[in-house]
Amino acid sequence: MCGIVGYVGKEKALPRILNGLKFLEYRGYDSAGVAYLENNNLKITKEVGRISNLEKLLDEKTETYLGIGHTRWATHGIPSKINSHPHQVGQFTVVHNGIIENYLELKTKLQKEGVKFQSETDTEVIPALLNYYYNQTKNILESISLTLKELHGSFALGIICEDDKEHIYATRFGSPLIIAHDKSGYFISSDVPAILEYTNKYILLDENEIAKISSTDLTIYNEKLQTITKEELTYEGSKEAAKLNGYEHYMLKEIHEEDTVFLDTYNYYVADNKFKDTMPNLKKYQNIHIVACGSAYYVGQIGAKLIAEYANIPCYVEVASEYRYQKNFYDKNTLVIVISQSGETADTLSSLRKAKEDGIDTLAIVNVVASSIAREAKYTLYVKAGPEIAVATTKAFLAQTTLLTLLAIKLANRLDLLEYFKGLEDYIRILLNKDYQKYAQAFYKHNDTFFIGRGIDYALCLEGSLKLKETSYINSVAFQAGELKHGTISLIEEGTPVIGIATRKELIPKTISNIKEVKARGAYVLFLTNEEDNGDYYDDILVIPQVHDIITPILTVIPLQLIAYEVAKLRKCDIDKPRNLAKSVTVE
Repeated sequence: MCGIVGYVGKEKALPRILNGLKFLEYRGYDSAGVAYLENNNLKITKEVGRISNLEKLLDEKTETYLGIGHTRWATHGIPSKINSHPHQVGQFTVVHNGIIENYLELKTKLQKEGVKFQSETDTEVIPALLNYYYNQTKNILESISLTLKELHGSFALGIICEDDKEHIYATRFGSPLIIAHDKSGYFISSDVPAILEYTNKYILLDENEIAKISSTDLTIYNEKLQTITKEELTYEGSKEAAKLNGYEHYMLKEIHEEDTVFLDTYNYYVADNKFKDTMPNLKKYQNIHIVACGSAYYVGQIGAKLIAEYANIPCYVEVASEYRYQKNFYDKNTLVIVISQSGETADTLSSLRKAKEDGIDTLAIVNVVASSIAREAKYTLYVKAGPEIAVATTKAFLAQTTLLTLLAIKLANRLDLLEYFKGLEDYIRILLNKDYQKYAQAFYKHNDTFFIGRGIDYALCLEGSLKLKETSYINSVAFQAGELKHGTISLIEEGTPVIGIATRKELIPKTISNIKEVKARGAYVLFLTNEEDNGDYYDDILVIPQVHDIITPILTVIPLQLIAYEVAKLRKCDIDKPRNLAKSVTVE
């Protein structure tokens, strides 16, 4: 949940490191720092807050050609200069993404050896351990190898040793790290967007591999410190996809890409109303578990209802952080589907591994090619969302919903339903171009909001509520509409904003009854539906295009995303980087 960039080459390092960190700021932004060599002397500069604060302390014209940088999302210790990365102990300086679960045990061991620690972080034990072993072995690679054997948790590391002023070292376990090169030299990075300004070619380090990188050469070692060769991958997207391109915020830009994202995802799996070979044959599975976190979990709830309704297959949805620790009941015909935008979500990856250990087939739905989850699952389905920079997911959610809808149709063997997707991108554009500011005006001054709905509409309520709370900091909660009278309605008072969602014909009358209950108690009601209505039980109505039930969720989420955006904007929130949140959750 932090961002790492490193560079060694013939060009000045600081501009490239800082530029890369800016593209990774969505991964962490409570502090940032760099370590670099100038006149063969190691210098470290760190600052609390955004990368712009760090930039003010640095001269990008500095004659340095080797360095590592970091943008932090705090797990251990408050945001401060002392707790910021890079951390240095003895000869070793380290930037770290991840979490060291046994750091207290290691810290105690090293303190007994006379090591004095400066920070509250788990990370500082890493350079301390590297230095401890280096004092014994005088061999950098061997010291890294010995250190890896002692670390429990997840980590991606960029390492500088002052006894080797020509190389950066890199390694990983459980957290992503790539290596890229252009004509001038080599990069390390937590994610591809950081290097797209220079190249779209990269190598993905596997777990416990160690890279030794100079300005002209890359050597990769396996766990036994034997040299190995790696396949070079090509990123499919363009560097423009990771830029704002005139939009005020990445969140708004990414929402307005949803018509293209829908088409790209749909066309990757379907042609001429038939499924391509990119969609696997899964007909043998008679029991499905969907496992995910956050918004991906809500996508899973939508998908589970569609699979049960159309394919008549039992489908259960679990939060990954619970699934990995509970007893799960499988049989040989069970398929575990895991959903993750980044493909690196820690709890989801652990759930995948648990299912595999239990001998159960797995299918991954991810956005990032060659990510850990993508590589470890038996089947992998990619959504075609492109890079998503805003912390609050929008276009990836829509793409995941599209893909799970297609999966439900595939499992149901109902090719006739593909006909309803024709022209859906036009309806998406209609919703993207509506004015949502008037709805936001009714919400932004309140500190509590409720979403109510039934069935799939309730799953969409969960996502709409999450978007509102994570972008605007409003205490927003979603409830099944029928549960209101079992306690929750006591929270409704004069002026309380309530968004009622009703898009399923058979459930609309029931949801309207619940809306009337909150309206009678003074709530301000926004009714989101796909049927024109002139009732007196709401204060405002937002009508989405009426399409087949199976694709209605793809449309319904768009107004919820744009209302959340407009509310956050009115409340002057940091929309792309909400407080306390990070994009890629690579720690438990």
